[in-house]
Amino acid sequence: MQKQILVSESYNKAYENEYERGNHVVGISRWEFEWCPKYRYNMFRKWKYKKLIEACIRRAASMWGIKWIELNVQPDHVQGTASIPMNKSPAWALHKLKGISARLFFKNHPKARLRYPKGNLWSRGKFAASLGFITIEAANEYVRNQDEHHGTVWMME
Repeated sequence: MQKQILVSESYNKAYENEYERGNHVVGISRWEFEWCPKYRYNMFRKWKYKKLIEACIRRAASMWGIKWIELNVQPDHVQGTASIPMNKSPAWALHKLKGISARLFFKNHPKARLRYPKGNLWSRGKFAASLGFITIEAANEYVRNQDEHHGTVWMME
């Protein structure tokens, strides 16, 4: 009897447990994302607002099956690497992350509406780049070292 091949000849056993599996899909969809607050204001300079927006973004991700690998919030932008469902596009993921996180942020920090009276926390721009197994560590290291890269000093209050 012939040995059955699971996915393909190039299937890598080292990453067997990292592939997403569904009824008709096997694979990964990992992306690096970056976006900014509207007008590139330093909305997250204070530590408590940085942690609040991190929690809002993580909550939005968990609602839609997006898994953050690394997430870094800087005063004037958000950057991270994430794994999204195979049947979804990066544009869809960013739409959900930005929309829900803004709504949650304004709900938990009503004074922010003074700066954004129309309720648009995020700018229209966004960045997404696909990642493979080879570049994921390099991307994660870059995201982890954003504080040093930008020389960010947090206001602890």
